[in-house]
This record gives sequence, C-alpha cells and structure tokens, in this order.
Amino acid sequence: MLEAADIVIQGLLLGGLYALFAIGLSITYGVMRLVNIAHGDFLVLAAYLALWPVTNLYTHPFLAILPVVVLMFWLGYVLQRFVLNRTMGPNFLAPMLATFGLSIILRNGLQQVYHSDSRSLDIGALGTESIHIGDYIAIGKFPLIVFVVAVILTLATSLLFSRTRIGAALRATSDDAETAGLMGIRAKHTYAIALGLSFALVAVGGVFAGIRTTFTPESGPASLLYAFEAVVIGGMGSLWGTFAGAVILGMAQGVGAKLGAGFGILAGHLVFLAVLAFKPTGLFERSR
Repeated sequence: MLEAADIVIQGLLLGGLYALFAIGLSITYGVMRLVNIAHGDFLVLAAYLALWPVTNLYTHPFLAILPVVVLMFWLGYVLQRFVLNRTMGPNFLAPMLATFGLSIILRNGLQQVYHSDSRSLDIGALGTESIHIGDYIAIGKFPLIVFVVAVILTLATSLLFSRTRIGAALRATSDDAETAGLMGIRAKHTYAIALGLSFALVAVGGVFAGIRTTFTPESGPASLLYAFEAVVIGGMGSLWGTFAGAVILGMAQGVGAKLGAGFGILAGHLVFLAVLAFKPTGLFERSR
C-alpha cells in the first residue's frame, strides 16, 4: 500500500513539471489554433538563458527565473506580432510549418553556440533533499516546489482568462476574431499577447527542467512530446484539463517505471494513444 502511494505521489510531482511544459502549448492552441512545433526548443532556450546569469553572475537559478520570464514574454510577443501573424489564416499548416522552421533554426543555433555538451542548473542541496513519510515515502522538496508553482500558475492563468479585460479579449478573439475586431479588439496584438504569455510559462518550465535534469540543444523534441501528450489527454484548449492530463501522464510513467526499467516512458505513450483512440477530444471539456 505504501509503495503504491509512493508511486502516485512521484507521478503527481512529475505531472507538475509536465504541466509547466504544457500550459503554454494549450494557450496557443486555445486562442489561435496554433500547434507550436518549436515549443520544446523554446523550453530549452529558456534553460540556456538562465544558464548565463547562473554561470557568469553566480545567480541562484530561482532568481534567474524572473528576467528569463520577461525576456521570453517579449520574445513571444515580437515573434507572433512580426513573424507568425503573417502566416495566420484559414490554412493552419502555414503557421505550423513556420514554427517547424523556427525549431530547426533555434536548435541548430544553440548547437553552434553550446555544442552538444550537457548542462544543468545547480540549486545545491535543495535538489536532493526530501521530506520522509515513514520508511517508504520520500517527497523531494524541489519536485514539491515545482508542483506547487504549477498549480499557482495554472490558477493564475485561469483567472487571467476569466476575470481580466485581457482575458476577455483573448477569449473573444479565440471564439471569433472578425467579430472581436468589430468591437475594437486587435487580433494581431491579442495573438501576440497570447504567445508572449505562453513563452512566459515556457520560461518557468524550462528553468525548472534545467534544474531537474541535464539539457542539450537536442532536448527540445522530448519536452514537446510530453507537452503535446498532456494537452491531448486533458483536452485541447482546456487549462485545468491540461494540468490533469499532465498529472495522468506523470502517474502513468511512474507506474510504468515500477513495472520495468525503460517502461516508464512507454507507459505514458500508451495512455496517450488510448485517449487518442477512445476519446480524441480529451478527457476534459474545454473551459476557460
């Protein structure tokens, strides 16, 4: 019983990290119907942006998160406003192919600068400290922090969509950009805010991922896969659904890892395929 509880807890905590990967992807799809193929590579970029102050200014990785969030927000805003908006239209393939090109450029650019050496963001003893419950359950302090932050950011993003004027503009543009334009809402500006918000969340997830494990310029596709699976499991465009999907994915990987070495990732993929086969719209209804 205690071993089963430990599996659930560890999967839950891993799901918190996947939620940080996936929420931004859910926003871009929910608002713009944009599947950002470069999402995982921008996660890696955020980790590398944090690496500079950590390495050169001896900044704690937690303190590096704020400037990285600001930089990533404006990067997303500018990228959407001046590049991706030119591809937006009834053909969803055009912006998706544009993000695929950005993925290739970004990955190769990071490769040229940082080569293939693996890097990590060190937070000292906090990275290995645990809270012990009995003899069988150990809850890592850092994974617990990640999970709490994921819950807070999901709640904050949900409230932004439901309680603010910016959120109302995002929802209106998502529902009908042309009608929203008649009400004075500028779709291009609103789309840019949506991608900026997505990138700000990506920044937090990227830095936390860089603390949890090592990263290289080639780490992006795996992160994109986990984010995409969480979004599909939970329901495209649903923030809390995405969070739940991330937790389900993390728990599936946790159970799989207990069944056999190397089976953890496969178990997550199998859950994703099962949802795709039997409920392709996701487990939870879209709501913002």
